[in-house]
Amino acid sequence: MGENREGFGSRLGFILVAAGCAIGLGNVWRFPFITGQYGGGAFVLIYLLMLLLFGFPILVMEFTVGRGAQRGVGQSFQRLEKPGHKWHWAGFPMIAGNYLLMMFYTVVTGWMLYYFYRMVTMGDLTSMTPEQIGAEFGSMLGNGPLLCFWMVVAVFLGLSIVALGVKKGVERITKYMMAALLVIMIILAIRAVTLPGALEGIKYYLVPDFDRLKEAGVGKVMFAALGQSFFTLSIGIGSMSILGSYIDKKRSLVNEAAHVCVLDTFVALMAGLIIIPSCFAFGVEPGAGPGLIFATLPNVFAQMPAGRICGVFFFLFMSFAALSTLVAVFENIIAFWIDGRGVAREKAVKVNFVAIVLLSIPCALGFNVLSGFEPFGPGSCVLDLEDFLVSNTLLPLGSLVFVMFCNHKFGWKQKNFLTEANFGNGLRLPWNPVLMFYFKWILPIVVLVIWALGYIEKFAPGIYAQIFG
Repeated sequence: MGENREGFGSRLGFILVAAGCAIGLGNVWRFPFITGQYGGGAFVLIYLLMLLLFGFPILVMEFTVGRGAQRGVGQSFQRLEKPGHKWHWAGFPMIAGNYLLMMFYTVVTGWMLYYFYRMVTMGDLTSMTPEQIGAEFGSMLGNGPLLCFWMVVAVFLGLSIVALGVKKGVERITKYMMAALLVIMIILAIRAVTLPGALEGIKYYLVPDFDRLKEAGVGKVMFAALGQSFFTLSIGIGSMSILGSYIDKKRSLVNEAAHVCVLDTFVALMAGLIIIPSCFAFGVEPGAGPGLIFATLPNVFAQMPAGRICGVFFFLFMSFAALSTLVAVFENIIAFWIDGRGVAREKAVKVNFVAIVLLSIPCALGFNVLSGFEPFGPGSCVLDLEDFLVSNTLLPLGSLVFVMFCNHKFGWKQKNFLTEANFGNGLRLPWNPVLMFYFKWILPIVVLVIWALGYIEKFAPGIYAQIFG
């Protein structure tokens, strides 16, 4: 595509699309229940610190590789590496990671769309007993054709936006989705904090209680906060790299990464402000796990004045959050075929629609037809395996590649990385020996520890328990 390669039409568009990629179900689904599980305000404080120390610098590095190469992850390392080096080999598992992520993310996005549809057309979820609501979620998971249908709807919506191009599709529509998402969140947060009894939930959420931190286990909480800060930004498989390749050089990437982190964190904190005070107001456990959104929150809406309207807006907000991530990751996949293989956008979209639908079917059937496949023992399913491979393998190892490539002389070198990251107006990373040492040696060790502990937690829980007391 050379000089005619498409780019973002505005800086705001880039920030909102990048934030949309980062703002996904990890913010609005995982963050509230993990905060509930690990002691509330103290966890939030540690999470913010971990985000600043670890997530933010790696986000800058991934943006920088994309803008420096003006290509997606499939070709960026090839353009920047020294002759004869093999960094470009990392591009293929990263693109595979995008496909693997979409194999289950499309299915979960389908859940959000289905619940939004139920709230709009029937509203029956706000008139059921808690037992019926829990059974309804189980019934949905047991219905393979239903899950496949809504998965196809999610893939169709996401790729239809990508088919329109970077400016007319990805940027324009994601901007509207993100604006709507932020407005809906603020409305729902105001509703939640003004509920009778919500004050205790606000205190639990925002006021650090270090006794609760000790109860949960300081080491365990720190690792959970580190993992959440790391995975919330969608770094490690090139989803941010492709967006960096579409932005001009008027602003430093340090500056733009800071804006993305602030928006991402704002949405996560607001999601907690919606969910946790609401749970306290109606006596619902805020640490209820992944089922919090589907099996617990409808109980809250059922008891809340104007509950059906709140439910409609909530699942619309959830759908936008999920779709914004789908669009960004789909764009990375399509750009791989356009930049690296010379395939026209329209053809790449059509072929990948079929491919992603077929690849997503095992996850959709993993709760019903394929429920006998339990990769991690009783109760686990296809989604758990795919999520583990992405979250605990490809994201940390991919991030390690970006860190090593940007900071070592056998890669792109720190000087080149810093020059590109700091180019333009705005915040800059100083050439500080301590900071450079941290980037070069400490950050890779932290990423390796995250990766190793993820495997220990999954396959050697006894050792994991000993580590964290």
